[in-house]
Amino acid sequence: MGALVSCFSDAGEGRRPQQQRRRQAVNPPPGLSAEVAAAIGLASNDRSSKARSLRKGRGEELLTHEQALAAAILLQQSSGDGTGTGTVPFDRSTSLRYPGHGQKKQGLPRSSSSRPRSLADPVLQPQQLVNQDLKIDNLETKHFVLVHGGGFGAWCWYKTIALLEDSRFKVSAIDLTGSGVNSFDTNKITSLPEHVKPLTDFLETLGDLDKVILVGHDFGGACVSYAMEMFPSKVAKAIFLCAAMPTNGQNTLDMFSREAGMNDLMQQAQVFVYANGKDHPPTAIDLDRSLLKELLFNQSPAKDVALALVAMRSIPFAPVLEKLSLTDKNYGSVRRFYIETTEDNAIPISLQQSLCGVNPPEKVFRLKGSDHSPFFSKPQALHKLLVEISSIPSSPTQ
Repeated sequence: MGALVSCFSDAGEGRRPQQQRRRQAVNPPPGLSAEVAAAIGLASNDRSSKARSLRKGRGEELLTHEQALAAAILLQQSSGDGTGTGTVPFDRSTSLRYPGHGQKKQGLPRSSSSRPRSLADPVLQPQQLVNQDLKIDNLETKHFVLVHGGGFGAWCWYKTIALLEDSRFKVSAIDLTGSGVNSFDTNKITSLPEHVKPLTDFLETLGDLDKVILVGHDFGGACVSYAMEMFPSKVAKAIFLCAAMPTNGQNTLDMFSREAGMNDLMQQAQVFVYANGKDHPPTAIDLDRSLLKELLFNQSPAKDVALALVAMRSIPFAPVLEKLSLTDKNYGSVRRFYIETTEDNAIPISLQQSLCGVNPPEKVFRLKGSDHSPFFSKPQALHKLLVEISSIPSSPTQ
């Protein structure tokens, strides 16, 4: 019965309260000037406006008018006297913007509570968060020369190169003979000088007053030692990164032999190559690909392990077998530093400590959580140590 009565009730009377409510919802608040209200459309009773508003959802209508109302109130507050003629400047960054005809519509402005960035707040990259106070122009040298280890190439330093260059250092990464992109056949390398020739050629081209910091990884430590003996005046510092650090009359195989006795994984991974026949000495050493991750990259990202698996080459055997002749006058005159890696399965931390005990460097650093490839597993921490070592001044007696 109620439904029937509602069907025959006066339609006009049913609409009037609703129309009044709509008009009340958009009435300007007390104190808002008529001019401002008219400018934002709150005082309009135009029939076309009503028709358009009926077609819109109630939620959209209320939201639009609330935004317009907020903008109008801010406009009056900024003008000071409600007429829009005050002398206080209007800060457009705190209000909504309603562009005129032909202007590009702008989005909501940034919250006025957020402090704008100034020139004193530069955007820093992650690698710039370390050693911010370092002024490299005051260093003895800002040129790093990176020497890879056995089987590796210059490619392994790609993260270290990027970090050092971002810190405004000069970086040179060397491909030793038979390594990386150097096309020489590894099996035909017959001596350490032949293997290290790209490094010694590079040092030879330096000016008389130019100095570099040599960084040797793994077998690259023996190569750096040879270069120190050959060009002591051009090497400001030598950094041994979980590397062979032989003494006079010692070869790298001596170290490997000691390691093989205490490291079953290394012994299992080594595969000797006899390119000249089994009745001749080995020509190279390969590493079993199935054991590489556990041996060299047990803490490294998968993408870097994948890179290494396709890029690593054989290790020439003759240079590993060759004993070094190192003198106090040349080799001994260069400042040496050692970086230990605690999770190293190739050269265990105990062996690294033994090397430093027999042939003590100026200072020993430690990379916690790093495997045998810290340029992959701990690039930021390695970068920080390299920069720190570069800034260590000489003692008065040196």
